Parts: sequence; structure tokens; C-alpha cells
Amino acid sequence: MFFLEMLLSAVSLSMDALAASLGIGACLGTAAGGGAAFRVAGACGGFQFAMPLAGWLLGNRFIASISGYDHWVAFGLLALVGGNMIRESFVPEDDTCPPSDPSCGLALLTVALATSIDALAVGVSFAAVGAPVMVLASWSGAITALVCFGGVLAGFRVGQLLGRKVEFAGGLVLCLIGVNILRVHLMG
Repeated sequence: MFFLEMLLSAVSLSMDALAASLGIGACLGTAAGGGAAFRVAGACGGFQFAMPLAGWLLGNRFIASISGYDHWVAFGLLALVGGNMIRESFVPEDDTCPPSDPSCGLALLTVALATSIDALAVGVSFAAVGAPVMVLASWSGAITALVCFGGVLAGFRVGQLLGRKVEFAGGLVLCLIGVNILRVHLMG
């Protein structure tokens, strides 16, 4: 996989977490400080690093049985994840904030896991096409941590304005990367 595709994949995978961190920052309001931003960045970045690795390991375990149609698996997973991100960008957001601090405890772990499930699927697709996953995992974790840190701090001001737009853009990029994998494989 080319450098640009790796970078775009990592940035795209961080968009769900960015949208969530903007929402967390919006719920915390003026209380959204450095502590909350560090917690969200650490949890989301950590999960975003680990999940592609887990997906890649899972995909490598079954790669021999799918080697004849691995490009279709990669395309399908990326299209599914990207399409779901695009679909979710059109669903109206729940504007109510949880009664407890969403940057702590089980609420934070749930957000970090939910926003990184797509990275698991992308890790499987990387295994299917034989792409190195460590670069993706490292970039995805680091980029996610950075955008989440900024997202929590900026959430009070811009959460409602940008939340779903970044999710749509990330989904579109993942779909286009899937189409490119399919194009490269089918064209030679």
C-alpha cells in the first residue's frame, strides 16, 4: 500500500473518534480541560492502535482460505465500514448529554471501543492484501490521539457544527481506498 493510502486510512479511521471527542467536549462545556482531553486521547488512540493489529492477526489466521478473493474481502470491508460511516453522518444526533462525565470510566471505554471497531475491519483488509499493518496502527493511534485531544478542547465551540461532516469525509475516503484496491487488483 502506498504512503498516501496509509496516511489517508489512518486519518479516516480517526474521524469517528474525532466526532465523539467533539461531542464529549460539547457535553463537558467549559469543564473540558486538559485532564479530560488526555483521557479521551489516550483511550481512543490506544484502541485505534490496537484494533488494526488485532484485525490483521485475525485476517492472517484465515488468509490462506480467502487468498483467491482477498481483494474482494478488502474492498467489501472498507466499503462496509466507509458506507456505515457515511450513513451514520446523516442520522440526527442525540443532543442530550449523559449525566456523568463521558471522559471517564466505562463511558470512555465504550466510546473508545465503539469508535475503533472499524479499525479492526481495516486490519483484516490489510491482511487480505498483504499490506504492513504496523505503520497503519502507529499512525492511526497517534493521529487519533492528537485529533481527540483537540476535539475535546474544541468540542464546546465546534462540536455541533462539524461532528457529522468529519464522519462523512472519513467514510468516503475509506470507500475510495477500497475501490482503489479493487481497481489495482483487477487491472493487473
